Order: sequence, then C-alpha cells, then structure tokens
Amino acid sequence: MTTRETTLTAGDAEVTVAPGNGCRISSLRIAGTELLRQGERYGCFPMVPWCGRTRDGRFRDGGRVHQMPLNSPPHAIHGFARDAEWTTARVSGSEAVFTYDLTDPWPWPGRVTQIVALTEDALTLTLGIETYGDSFPAQAGWHPWFNRTLAESGNPVRIAFEPAWQLERGDDHLPTGHRVDVKPGPWDDCFGMPDGVDVTLTWPGELEVNVRSREQWVVVYDEQDAAVCVEPQTGPPNGLNTDPRLVTPVEPLEASTTWSWTRL
Repeated sequence: MTTRETTLTAGDAEVTVAPGNGCRISSLRIAGTELLRQGERYGCFPMVPWCGRTRDGRFRDGGRVHQMPLNSPPHAIHGFARDAEWTTARVSGSEAVFTYDLTDPWPWPGRVTQIVALTEDALTLTLGIETYGDSFPAQAGWHPWFNRTLAESGNPVRIAFEPAWQLERGDDHLPTGHRVDVKPGPWDDCFGMPDGVDVTLTWPGELEVNVRSREQWVVVYDEQDAAVCVEPQTGPPNGLNTDPRLVTPVEPLEASTTWSWTRL
C-alpha cells in the first residue's frame, strides 16, 4: 500500500489525507488534538459506489442483477473505493483533489473525485461520481471514526441530533423499510433528516463539532468504546436496491459534508 500522504493546514487546524489507503482522512488535528481514531482501517473513509451494507452483495439495474464481492459476509459493505489507491490530482494551499477510476468489479466505467478543503474552523469534503458511458445507480457518503474521548482524562463525547425518523433494523443489520420513532442508543442505525444532516458532537469542556450535509440520511454508530461514527450519505443502507441515485452522462452524483468546530 502506498504510504505517501497529503497534509493541509489552516490556522491551528491540520488535516492529513492518505490517497494510497482509500483516500481516507487519516488525521484531523485541532490545536494539536486528534479528533479521529488512528489506524489503517479508521480515520474517515469515503463510501463509494455504495454506502453501508448491500444485501447479499446483489443489486438490480433494470432486468440485470449485479454481484459485488462479499467483503462483510453475507453482505457487501461500504463500497470498495476505501480499499483502492487514489490519484492526487491537485494540491493548492488548503485544498486538495483526488480521483479514483471505477473498474471491475463495478459494471460501469466512471470516475470518483474527492475534494478536501480546510479552513481555520471547518473541513469540507465533496464527492462526485461521473460516468464514462451508460447511466448507473450509485451512492456516496463518508464514514468518520471520531474519538470517544479527546484526552485520557477527558469526558466522553455527546451526540445530539433531531432526526424525523429511524429506519427499523432487522436481524441482518439491514433496514426493513419501516420508519419508526427514534429509539435510545447505542445505535448502529440509519436516520432520516429531511432538512439535511445536522449532528453535533460535544466533548464537554473541550470541543464541539457540527456535522452537516444537504443529504437527508445519516448512520450513527456508537457501539464501540474507542470511537463513534456519524455518516452522512446519499441514501440508506441497501440503498442500491431501495433508494438509488442515478449517475447520468449529464448529471453526476455529488455530495458534500462540512464539519465545523468551536472550542469550549
């Protein structure tokens, strides 16, 4: 795996991107404090060309059924761009652009672009998927692992958000299709936010981070001791089958999320 990384700085904020490791954000430091869980599998990775689990790794496009590798049997999870080496297209000041070409096992040729833009008080991530030929269904999103505590003696993070609904989760960890009232955590669940994703993470006495996106779906995962995940995405898990977005020659799929922070 390629080890080169790109680091951007703005004020006392610093973000590091590892294009050779799925173009994941491997580090986000605010005044020297690391926000993201460290490790090759963690940080924050893009979920492309689908988000969460796809049932049995299969999805239908018209009359054809496509089979994806079962990287989390019995399902396929989080796409495969997170396991690929991306190309650094441009780095200028506090912005960097990376690309990844969709190839087998994805049935259609296309390109994914991720733009990473840093300011003194915010990080904006943008994903775009374009096709080189026929239209195809796809999803895009991000899977950040935020540290539960920012210091050994620090207080654990608090998660605050007001979703309109929660998708009922079956025993197979996939949504059943039923919308239910929001249940208390811990969660490994998908929530609907029709006015856009808006989730606040608060480390008492230290930092507050607001995760926003114009997308209407967010998965929250807080079942581990080390970290919590707040995942804005263009559709729910298994969305290639239930709620796909279409990438066409004239209309690529584009999604963005902004994390803004305030010191407490």
